[in-house]
Amino acid sequence: MMIDVLYFAWVRERIGLPKERVETSAATVAALVEELRAREERYAAAFADISALRVALDQELAEFDAPLDGVREVAFFPPMTGG
Repeated sequence: MMIDVLYFAWVRERIGLPKERVETSAATVAALVEELRAREERYAAAFADISALRVALDQELAEFDAPLDGVREVAFFPPMTGG
């Protein structure tokens, strides 16, 4: 399936892209992260510590074990800091 993957803040800086369309067979967000990590070093660096990341599926906050079935957009971003 094809999914739009969006990157924000330092995730975007490490990968060097704001957004890309990804062909994936991943069943969960965690499996998608594994596929992305395996691509090349910049992805491995961006996803080295997923505890430092949050994920949203179709603009709804989700967990890394969430299923990707029917999802069109996945966004990765650091936790929002309150101020």
